[in-house]
Amino acid sequence: MGANNGKQYGSEGKGSSSISSDISSSTDHTPTKAPKNVATTEDSDRSTRTLSTPSPGLILPTKSPSLSSPALSINGHESTSPSGSAETVAMVHPQPGTQTRSRQSKGQHYAPIDLLPDHALLQIFSHLPTNQLCCCARVCRLWYNLAWDPRLWSTVRLTGELLHADRALRVLTHRLCQDTPNVCLTLETVVASGCRRLTDRGLHAVAQCCPELRRLEVTGCYNISNEAVFEVVSCCPNLEHLNVSGCSKVTCISLTQEASVQLSPLHGQQISIHYLDMSDCFSLEDQGLRTIASHCPRLTHLYLRRCTRLTDEALRHLALHCPSVRELSLSDCRLVGDFGLREVARLEGCLRYLSVAHCGRITDVGVRYVARYCPRLRYLNARGCEGLTDHGLGHLARSCPKLKSLDVGKCPLVSDSGLEQLALYCQGLRRLSLRACESVTGRGLRAIAANCCDLQLLNVQDCEVSPEALRFVRRHCRRCVIEHTNPGFF
Repeated sequence: MGANNGKQYGSEGKGSSSISSDISSSTDHTPTKAPKNVATTEDSDRSTRTLSTPSPGLILPTKSPSLSSPALSINGHESTSPSGSAETVAMVHPQPGTQTRSRQSKGQHYAPIDLLPDHALLQIFSHLPTNQLCCCARVCRLWYNLAWDPRLWSTVRLTGELLHADRALRVLTHRLCQDTPNVCLTLETVVASGCRRLTDRGLHAVAQCCPELRRLEVTGCYNISNEAVFEVVSCCPNLEHLNVSGCSKVTCISLTQEASVQLSPLHGQQISIHYLDMSDCFSLEDQGLRTIASHCPRLTHLYLRRCTRLTDEALRHLALHCPSVRELSLSDCRLVGDFGLREVARLEGCLRYLSVAHCGRITDVGVRYVARYCPRLRYLNARGCEGLTDHGLGHLARSCPKLKSLDVGKCPLVSDSGLEQLALYCQGLRRLSLRACESVTGRGLRAIAANCCDLQLLNVQDCEVSPEALRFVRRHCRRCVIEHTNPGFF
């Protein structure tokens, strides 16, 4: 990769190869070996423009005395490291043009990428995923120091079911704490979704070393328990986005007992999380949701899909403690009914998105509560709510005129009459799903097409709708994608 002659290799150290082998793809587990004749002249050292003090265990120490020069930014302008470390140093080097002429005069041959300035390489590295960035750090000393520039490590993304995620996180956080011992001030996002071998040990390393963490996604990591999640939210006070969907052992979100004792009465036990996804957390019960609501009053996005143990009682505490919720998903929470929607309706003007798909206990009564008190609703998914009729759809249309997306698929009691009221009051509708609505015919679709000219998606699969009605929709809503199962329409 253009690393030859004047560039010294940085893969001899044990730590560097362990980072790459743990995080890179499973097909690359052999660390790159250094050539026998490594150049050590002052000119070759000067070409390695060091941005941060390298770890002695990861690369060979340089022999040039110029490492004691003051800290410089990429183009030689004075700056400070993003981590705020006073120990960060950089080598004084000639301007790119001068350096190029010096190389050419010696008859050395370099790949075109070697002629790029540091800031260009940094820009390229900023688009690489974590495993490839670690591979780049094994190419040569220059790439090693550029690849570990703190500005490239605001996000860590790990993937792969067989990845040793615990070890990868431990090694990465240790390396990122090199300039600021025991703490990494640059890492704000950790995504380890699908890393099934991730356990509490990996999250412990993140919690202890990354106090500035703002986003954590560990979807499908079913070995994670409450203790690890509690530690993260307690040690990372700026955490705003938490996705633990599919973590079946997680039953609550709260602070550790030690963190609760240290908090002042003024701040109470509040957690700053705004976005929380606990879909498929099958063990979540009413008591757990009550604790979440009392500790996370700033919630704006909450997703509880397929949390089948939740009942209406839990939603009462949610509306009481989290008045700012804008998006709420209760899909497949089959124990939630009209009483629960009455509690949800207390969110009033804040609620924009609501999904109650396949909640069979919901009828027109619950929808009427939401329609009456949540006039700014933009999205409603009531698919499979067989108790919903034209009467409830009419209340929704009259009270929520800014509705943009509606799914009432598999609601057999919704017919053309309800669609005509929807077309009359919700003319800004853009997405409509009527899949398997047996009572819908061409009359209702013509009313929708004539009044909702901005319609972009219409799903009428498994509906008894004539090809002529579908052609009418196409003529009036030219940008609309029609999903259907009618062989006569093409």
